[in-house]
Amino acid sequence: MVAPNLNQSVIFDSAESTWKRINHPPLLHEESNQSCIPVAASGGLICYRKLSGNFIVSNPVTGSCSELPPLQFSSQDQPLNAIVMSTTSKDQLSFKIVLVFGELPNLLFKVYNSSTGCWEDETVLRRKVDDNSMVYDSTDDNVVYFLNKAGIVVASNMQRSPSKQFSSVITNKDGQEIVYFLSSSGTVVACNLTCKCFFEYPRLLPVFSEYSIDVVECNGEMLIVLLSEFLETASLRVWKYDEANRGWQQIAAMPAANSHEWYGKKADINCVGAGNQIFVCLNSPELCTYILCDLETNKWVELPKCCINGEVIDFMSAFSFEPRIEASV
Repeated sequence: MVAPNLNQSVIFDSAESTWKRINHPPLLHEESNQSCIPVAASGGLICYRKLSGNFIVSNPVTGSCSELPPLQFSSQDQPLNAIVMSTTSKDQLSFKIVLVFGELPNLLFKVYNSSTGCWEDETVLRRKVDDNSMVYDSTDDNVVYFLNKAGIVVASNMQRSPSKQFSSVITNKDGQEIVYFLSSSGTVVACNLTCKCFFEYPRLLPVFSEYSIDVVECNGEMLIVLLSEFLETASLRVWKYDEANRGWQQIAAMPAANSHEWYGKKADINCVGAGNQIFVCLNSPELCTYILCDLETNKWVELPKCCINGEVIDFMSAFSFEPRIEASV
């Protein structure tokens, strides 16, 4: 779980439906690292990003922790879009961290490989254009425009908590590694690291709609979670892209009686997938709650509040964490 000024790891154990706490390793308590935040997780490891832009990888269970080599990048002014982490276990567990930089349509990626202990050179991604793909030109800037109730055109940037500013997931299908992230205007961008190309998915909602969106990975597939308002009610739905029909297909939805509570609250959602479940953090100035969605049963359960020293903690987002003692850094 991620919250401001949290000096320990707070974990929700889905097997026992309880909150647990683990102390941060000494490296994260050093003054220069106290402001770093989790940005990715995989295979029992958590990746933190420092204010300087460098990274720390830690195993919260064993307390092992190390800082990665400084990021050497020829185009430091390029915006960072995505941070993902993946692990593989052949002879021993190793991990990779993938960063996607640039402004659409000029994207590139850079990889840290724990096997070599260094950052690889950046690689340019080309836009995928062929008979089997669809191109959706993204000419939007960082601002989404919509009409408010008074009929006035107003602007709204995509809502993002600091830890989910680089919200992204990675999948490996048929030997191809694909990183998915949200563009600043809310479209889903897929970066095929194997083929070194990218493409954009069609929008779920028109650009003038107001909504909160996040991308998750469940059982090796990319899904979208969308909180939107229509006809004076709010809906929270999960969508999957149907390659055959070249369109988005709804696969789960929170009961309307539950999601209506969020109508007009200007809520932000930050989500993470794990197996058949999606953990949803809903935050607004008025409300803060956490929902666990089971995709197989379409069951949506509100989790109990987390209290530390008698005080309720409001979390902004979460990462899926699998405790593994053998995961070393």
